[in-house]
Amino acid sequence: MSNNQLYPFERNRYYPGKMLTSADFQAEQNYFINKSRFMNSLMYGSGIVCGCGVFSLDDLSILIESGVAIDGIGREIVIDSSIVKKLSAIDGFDRIESSNVSLCVRFKEQDVHSVYSVNHKETDKEYEFNRISEGYELFLVDSETMDEVFDMDSEFISKENLFSGNDYTGDIVFPTTACKGRNVKMVLEIRKLTSADTRLSCSAVIETPSFLNAKGEKEIYIDVEDISLAEGEVYKKDFWLYTEDTGSIETDIILRSGSATAFESDVAVGCASSFSMKIRLTDISPLELVNRETGRMNLEMRNIGEVDYIKLADIRLVRTEGAYVIEDITETGVKQYISSPSQELKKNDFLEFFNKDVDIRKENRKVQKEEKQEKTTVVESFDNKNYATGVLEIPLGKDAHAGDIRFSGEIAHGLGKGNVYVSVGYEVVADDKSLGMSAKSTIYGNPELFSAVNNQLLDAETAVKILNDKGSFVVAARLLRDVEYLVLSYRWVAIRFPAGEEMETLDYMDKSITAETPTVIMGPRESHFFGVRFNNMKNCSITYELTAPASGEITPDGIYTSPAKEGVYEVRIYCTDMPVICTYVYAIVKKTAEEEGISMGEEQQPEGPKIELPNLKLK
Repeated sequence: MSNNQLYPFERNRYYPGKMLTSADFQAEQNYFINKSRFMNSLMYGSGIVCGCGVFSLDDLSILIESGVAIDGIGREIVIDSSIVKKLSAIDGFDRIESSNVSLCVRFKEQDVHSVYSVNHKETDKEYEFNRISEGYELFLVDSETMDEVFDMDSEFISKENLFSGNDYTGDIVFPTTACKGRNVKMVLEIRKLTSADTRLSCSAVIETPSFLNAKGEKEIYIDVEDISLAEGEVYKKDFWLYTEDTGSIETDIILRSGSATAFESDVAVGCASSFSMKIRLTDISPLELVNRETGRMNLEMRNIGEVDYIKLADIRLVRTEGAYVIEDITETGVKQYISSPSQELKKNDFLEFFNKDVDIRKENRKVQKEEKQEKTTVVESFDNKNYATGVLEIPLGKDAHAGDIRFSGEIAHGLGKGNVYVSVGYEVVADDKSLGMSAKSTIYGNPELFSAVNNQLLDAETAVKILNDKGSFVVAARLLRDVEYLVLSYRWVAIRFPAGEEMETLDYMDKSITAETPTVIMGPRESHFFGVRFNNMKNCSITYELTAPASGEITPDGIYTSPAKEGVYEVRIYCTDMPVICTYVYAIVKKTAEEEGISMGEEQQPEGPKIELPNLKLK
């Protein structure tokens, strides 16, 4: 890879009496040219700025549209007008050896405008070129022989090989750092290596101790059935995960041992038996993480990571006797575009047709719900039987004045008899500058505290009477000033407090957790992830602890490492906020026959005590 370094910068220093030569003027030009190219490469990178489309006109000819590009050195490549070219007339055509070629463009300077050289010496040229024209040249190259571009994502992205066969290879790709409390994507990449007519199927289980899938599970099931790719084509499948907000600063992504299988046209190919990807966990936002990772790239890395040409298209050819025929031209996934500020404005205008901050399906359901809502007392029930809410109205009549007391009707909260707390909130409608429209808000407590913010005075003070033996309540309102409307509207919330035995069983009734692998047999110093399934409850934070000293190590994510000593070891797993919900797992640590032979030595050793495995019963 060539080093296209433009710095350090050196400019002319002028002083009285300095004799200027052509070298000085050349240095003057080089300073500003290299400064401009240096900033282009840093601020924009390399790629297409606009235009440069490639189309097939017939079996032998192509059209290249006008456009602008910037190469890896920061030089502007301007195709000033659209051109039509026979493929055979493009440089490099006679050196093509395969049917897959790439059309590229590079910056090219040309001396123009020959003039007579005044005061030239005998050894000098009589005529010199008076200008340098900045242009371009097109060339073709076999796609497989193109220079490999330095992977600038190598430190940001972690990759592990899942399987590798004669025709296909598959990798698991994951960021080396994940942000706590945010989504992160795992990618399965399958690449076709040859042109053979083979199909691929593969499967695997990836364990994710600190990440949850869409179902709330800590594992990813990979299942790809019977796909067929062209040579060089890449198949990608995304798996979105949620990063748990744990106290750990590091975790692992683990291929479950023996779970990976792959077949090329029903012929098994080699798969990884297992692997573990170390992932760092951070509290910063994804934007801050990406800015930090991209900004830490030094100048040396930038210089070796750029090339002096721009790829315009991939062309697939069909060989005929003594000629080539254009079969297909591909630009998607080939061109790399540069986003300029002027394009960003237009891009944002276009994206407004597609972007919305909320899910439109949820918005529609919300509107439909509001339309159906009655203006009288409404009770909205929750899945939890200990909460309820609704809207109530207190009629005032025509002759209501300050100091008058009005009562609501008796309202059944729906939580049954017993100790129930009811709070009443005052509903306010006011202009919200952030939304650009009027918005409704509910104030619980003393609304006078918000009167300066809402520019609205308090209309009434309220009190609530709970009828414990009837399962209902009544609200009283005393007017603090004269009002012109006939009805006061309030939002109420009721909470039922359990008592006695009900208090002990309320939060835990029918809830439990179970281990995915309650018992595992493993060798000394091996690692295993103990996953957990939640029964009749939402996923929650899990804590792992060893029940006896010297029984190995376990991380907050549930990755257990066995001790060097054989035996049966117990691990307790419980919900962090509800320790009563728990389960136990057991690791049976045994040496293999080979390990036992090494430890015994060549001489016969006395037989040691047998390890009696207890009758394991999960608590």
